[in-house]
Amino acid sequence: MSGGLRPWAGVTVGVSGAGGFCGGHVARAASALGARVVALGRRPGTVGEFRYWDAARAEPDLAGVDLVVHCAAAVGDPAPGSPAEAQMYAVNVDGTRRLLRAAGGRPVVWVSSASVYDPRPDRSLVREDHPRSGQLNAYGRSKAAGEALALAAGAVVLRPRAVYGPGDTTLLPRLLSRVRAGTLLLPGPDVLLSLTAVENLADAALAAADWTAGAYNVADAEPYARDAAVRRVLRAHGVPARIRHLPLGVARTAARVAEACARGGAEPALSRYAVDQLAHPVVLDLSRARGQGWSPGRTLDDYLARL
Repeated sequence: MSGGLRPWAGVTVGVSGAGGFCGGHVARAASALGARVVALGRRPGTVGEFRYWDAARAEPDLAGVDLVVHCAAAVGDPAPGSPAEAQMYAVNVDGTRRLLRAAGGRPVVWVSSASVYDPRPDRSLVREDHPRSGQLNAYGRSKAAGEALALAAGAVVLRPRAVYGPGDTTLLPRLLSRVRAGTLLLPGPDVLLSLTAVENLADAALAAADWTAGAYNVADAEPYARDAAVRRVLRAHGVPARIRHLPLGVARTAARVAEACARGGAEPALSRYAVDQLAHPVVLDLSRARGQGWSPGRTLDDYLARL
């Protein structure tokens, strides 16, 4: 991890969500560089001083903090109108407003998501000026609203896509859980997709402390061919499975039915957002982050080799 060019000794970094996947990696990377870490969130991380913070209810205690990296977020694919959707907005939007107010002019690096990008225009090479509307679920909409607040406040906003790595409890585990009777159905034909190693995200989050305010895409250096990447993941986890392509129209219909049948605010078994994330090419243009001197060093094969 490079963490940029600044000397980190004597710098106190507040990391929200430090008890989670992305925030935990950022906190450990900051500590490894010699920074003092203040871990903000509902549960402590593995390094740093823990300060309890419920983003949906209060402002964080940032006393003594020099830099804030905001990783805390409510994630998922909740049903429209559900309590989970309301909680998502309370954390991702209202929580951002509380954090920015508490930051009081301190530099803030706000971890967003490529889910803010409009899925309707072509995404074969997505730059930061790609439209940010038409999101397919509450997560994308709430992250777009939260990052708008952060950008207006002069923060650096990072937009990773499909973050994976040690400690991941969502992306790859969810993919593996979809194997049925030795078969994994993927919507539509093979496509190119950007993925983001969590170590690359953590490195960018610390390097970004010295970047010009604004939005930056963050991902691995090269996109991956979906089917080949999935096969490598299955093989590395010892899961024997064949990939079969489900016609895109069938997948979309199944998603609409699953969303209509979701009850009690539960996440649907399949959603239009999930289909979209796998069925269309989404490649992030990293030129803007590279222009700040950042370069991603980790790849999917690095992660799989360590399993």
